[in-house]
Amino acid sequence: MPCETPYGIGRIDASGRVSYRAVISALGWRSGDRLTLTADAGVVVARRDDSGMAALPTREYLVIPSVLRRRCGLRAGDLVLLAAVPGEDALAAYPIALVDEALRAHAAFPRAEGSTT
Repeated sequence: MPCETPYGIGRIDASGRVSYRAVISALGWRSGDRLTLTADAGVVVARRDDSGMAALPTREYLVIPSVLRRRCGLRAGDLVLLAAVPGEDALAAYPIALVDEALRAHAAFPRAEGSTT
């Protein structure tokens, strides 16, 4: 398994394309690999699947279908955190708004020394 970058930030274009090649490379995916895409709780997941309806294009970017973009509230220009999940042979696209919400709910950020707020 290649040991490339498992995370990256990509911007969705008007056609639903989003790319961060290092993340796709971390999975060992190649142009022509068949994918199945699903969405749940605002997250789009692509899994390599020999019977998948979509194929990874030559330039190795993910195309999120419009129905899944609508389901997740994603629009052209939105940023997503792409996360390779090698053990699942999957790629997850998390809307930045969802990442921000999770960080605010679960992560404590250190305060500057002497800060009272």
